[in-house]
Amino acid sequence: MKRHKLIVISGPTAVGKTSFAVVLAKLLKCPILSSDARQFYKEMYIGTNVPSKAEQQGIRHDFIQHLSIHDSYSVGDFEKDALSLLEEHFTKHSIVIMVGGSNLYNSAVVHGLDTFPEVSEKTKDHWQLQYEEKGLKYLQQELQKLDPDYFQTVDQHNHVRLLRALHICTVAGKPYSSFLGQNRKQRDFDDISIEISMPREQLYDNINRRVDIMMEKGLLAEAKVLHPHKHINALKTVGYRELFRYFNEEQSLEEAVADIKTNTRRFAKRQLTWLKNHPCVHKLPYDTAVNTDLVRQLGLEI
Repeated sequence: MKRHKLIVISGPTAVGKTSFAVVLAKLLKCPILSSDARQFYKEMYIGTNVPSKAEQQGIRHDFIQHLSIHDSYSVGDFEKDALSLLEEHFTKHSIVIMVGGSNLYNSAVVHGLDTFPEVSEKTKDHWQLQYEEKGLKYLQQELQKLDPDYFQTVDQHNHVRLLRALHICTVAGKPYSSFLGQNRKQRDFDDISIEISMPREQLYDNINRRVDIMMEKGLLAEAKVLHPHKHINALKTVGYRELFRYFNEEQSLEEAVADIKTNTRRFAKRQLTWLKNHPCVHKLPYDTAVNTDLVRQLGLEI
């Protein structure tokens, strides 16, 4: 009996993953699971570039705007929910596509979550106090010293992830990254990994243009509504935190937009670093024709 297939499409932001996935899904007549953690939240539509109904082209998309920013939802929750949904989809489809730039979420579904040592409340309190007294910059500096490899891929503005890594470095006496990928789980499906690639200069042009389009679509107004909730972790992300600084009169709107572009390019660079360290089986140029020849190249049948 042939095993079911999960096609995992990765790549940096603005490379064209969604459109590639939709064309492939139409060819294979299969559903799509979104693994873009930023697109989970229904209040964050413009700033996360959620695909419109027209862009979805009638293909079923799961895990898009199914949560509120006020909901508690972890990568572990996503792993559990995605596996449950895959089991349901595989009763009707031999192939399912998962697409998104949240590489940790992709990895959780395919390989399972990594296991880490227990962290005492004393250690957590210590690092929380360091954060409150010395700020984000201090956490960044400490993690860069203790785990330079993970520092290159983590969202360096997400204090929660920085603290988590510092907790593990402290209690284990070795880098957080040394625990990653050590306990891979066996799944009852095969995964086919694809990375969509694009020349760096072209990718950065796409990012800059996308930010301009988001502003034209009303990102400023969207962020204004969300500003009272800026303390929520889901909103401590590129595209929103820069505009929050504008609302706080810490910088001009022009400076905020420029920062969104800069920080999105940095985000893309971290995604590329992750993919370099976790190479996909198939690395395809962004303009690869999606047709029966590609399907055969992937070892699939229509």
